[in-house]
Amino acid sequence: MTVEKNVGSSVIRLAKGDITDLDVEAFVYDVMEDAKLGTGYGSAIMARGGKVVQDELDAIGSCPKGAAVVTSAGRMKAKFIIHVNGPKFHEPDQEGKLAQAVQNALKRADEKEIGQLAFPPIGTGFYQVDLQMCARVMVDVVTEYLRGNTGIKEVIFVGFDTREFNPFKANLGG
Repeated sequence: MTVEKNVGSSVIRLAKGDITDLDVEAFVYDVMEDAKLGTGYGSAIMARGGKVVQDELDAIGSCPKGAAVVTSAGRMKAKFIIHVNGPKFHEPDQEGKLAQAVQNALKRADEKEIGQLAFPPIGTGFYQVDLQMCARVMVDVVTEYLRGNTGIKEVIFVGFDTREFNPFKANLGG
């Protein structure tokens, strides 16, 4: 079953799988302020993309809270990775920090003329951000952004499993 929502001249889709293995123009990765690739998807990025991704992050230096920076995706199918510093653990104003990180990822995509962008649920794994809140905020922010002046034609929310997939499905009306 395909879950999608048309927004202006763009579309939001939902997929299940490993975001680092998608054939997309760019995908988003949640990074710490020190811009070091961590475990989980960070390990997959290093294994699939190569050391070049961390080298580019080292040259950038840091990614402040709510910010987004862009690197190549190395040897992966994607061309770019947009690294965001979203909310972590139980810090204050998680919704605001998440919204800011998503908005900044979308802005970086427009600056790089990226027309297709995939998002994971930001912070809902190791960083313990509430998945229901995450899905609601991310769908709302992306929907609102796509109603504006953007070159982004497709946004894909990628849940690794059913637990991550279903809240996004519910928020997309599927």
